[in-house]
Amino acid sequence: MYTQCPECLSVFSVDARTLAQAHGFVMCGHCGAGFDSIATLADQLPAEPFTELPSHEPAVEPPHVNAVVYRPRNEAEAEAAENEAPAPPQDIFADLVVTPRFARDKRMDRPRRWPWLVACLLLFLVLAAQLAWALRDPLIADPTTGPIVQEACALVHCPLPPVRDVGKLQLLARDVQTHPTVPGALLISATVRNDAAFVQPWPVVIIRLSDGNGKVIAMRRLNPYEYLDDTEALHRGLAPGAATALVFEVEDPGHQAVGFDIGFE
Repeated sequence: MYTQCPECLSVFSVDARTLAQAHGFVMCGHCGAGFDSIATLADQLPAEPFTELPSHEPAVEPPHVNAVVYRPRNEAEAEAAENEAPAPPQDIFADLVVTPRFARDKRMDRPRRWPWLVACLLLFLVLAAQLAWALRDPLIADPTTGPIVQEACALVHCPLPPVRDVGKLQLLARDVQTHPTVPGALLISATVRNDAAFVQPWPVVIIRLSDGNGKVIAMRRLNPYEYLDDTEALHRGLAPGAATALVFEVEDPGHQAVGFDIGFE
């Protein structure tokens, strides 16, 4: 801000602090005259050359200031404020209803797992049944699991498929002779025992006749219904540990047949 001495027309730069010290009355540093600096106070200097700064007319009525920044309280107001009871703080959560976590219905939060457990159990049973069906022959033939499977099937009346293990069929005795009533035929007898721990179906019997050099000159393959007349025994099978005698009628190949062999399928 700038002001001008009315006596020597010198222009000075002033600030708010300088103006506030004597309410705008200052002394000229050039001629020593005292003057009211607010009368010619300007924010900017006019363009040169100039002689005098414009003068401000004195205000008829002092301006009003309304923007109060701070007002210190007197002793009476301070004492009244101390004696006044403080108002209770307003509880903004007074109408809010909160349910504790432990008081909630746990059945609503708990996921329903029993349908998945039932589905997994059913799938497991189906898989176990498929595996048991695929491995039925080894399970029935096994001496440990075979009796368990047989007892379980006996309870539910489910028929077990026959398991064949010709390696467990033991040929105890055999004999061949000329047929007493049929000319040109041989009568072959054999005693077979089932050494397996399970019931076996009657085997397919293979009879081979050979000459003196061991060459097979005749062979006959007999199915169970061809050498068994008992239908019930045919369906019942050969019980574990049971021995039975079998009789076969075959055609006599002549004097060249000096040996015979019996096998099972």
